[in-house]
Amino acid sequence: MGGSPDLAAGDIADILGHEFTDPDLLVLALTHPSATGCGPAGSNGDDAKLYNYERLEFLGDRVLGLVIADLLLRRYPKEREGKLARRHTQLVRKEALAQVAEEIGLGGHLALSRSEEGAGGRNNPAILADCCEAVIAALYLDGGISVAERFILEHWVPIMEATVEPAKDPKTALQEWAQARGLPLPSYDVVEHAGPDHQPVFAIKVTIAGQPSLTGTGKSKQSAEKAAASQMLQAIAGKDEA
Repeated sequence: MGGSPDLAAGDIADILGHEFTDPDLLVLALTHPSATGCGPAGSNGDDAKLYNYERLEFLGDRVLGLVIADLLLRRYPKEREGKLARRHTQLVRKEALAQVAEEIGLGGHLALSRSEEGAGGRNNPAILADCCEAVIAALYLDGGISVAERFILEHWVPIMEATVEPAKDPKTALQEWAQARGLPLPSYDVVEHAGPDHQPVFAIKVTIAGQPSLTGTGKSKQSAEKAAASQMLQAIAGKDEA
C-alpha cells in the first residue's frame, strides 16, 4: 500500500474541522479501491471490495447536490429553473470537487496502492473528485447534514461567487456555435459501453462539420455526451487561438 489511511484520517480530520465519532468512516472515505486489492492488481475478497470510498462517493454526490440546490434557491430567488440548473451543474461537477480537494490537500491523505501512487494518483483530478464526494458523505454520516453543509458552504460559496453568470451546458454551447455558423447540429454516437450495470462507463463520439470527431467518457450517456462536447469546444477554441 502506498500510504496509511489511519495516519491520513488523523491529519485530515483537523483540516475538515470535525472530530469524528466514528473515525473509520473517514478512513473509508480516504481509501482508494486499489488499496483494498479490488483494482487492476487483483482482489482480496468480497469484503475487501467494499472497503473503499466508492459507496460513500455515491452518497456524497447526493448530499452535495442537495446542499448546493438549497443554496442556489436562497441565493438567487428571482432566477428561473434553467439558470439555476446550469449553476448547479457547474458547482457539482468533478472539476469543482477536484479543486476543493486540492485546496485542502486531500491527495496527500489518500490510501493508494504503490502502483496507483506511482501513476500519479494523488494528483489525479478524477480520484480527488471521487474522494472529496466520499469525504462529504463521511461528514454527513458522522455529524449529520449540518456538518456536511458547513464544509460544503465553506468551500463552494467562493466558487459560486467567482462566477457571475451560470455556465452554459457544453452541449448547448456547442449547438449554439454550430448554429451561429450555419452548420448542422452536432451528432452523438455511442462507441463503447463497458463496466457492470451498477457502474457503467460510456464512450460517446461527437461529430460536427469541419472538425475531427472527438470522444468523451462518463458514467451515463448524458455525462459522456457533455464530456465529448466539452472536448470539442476546447479543440475549437485552440484552433481559434492558433
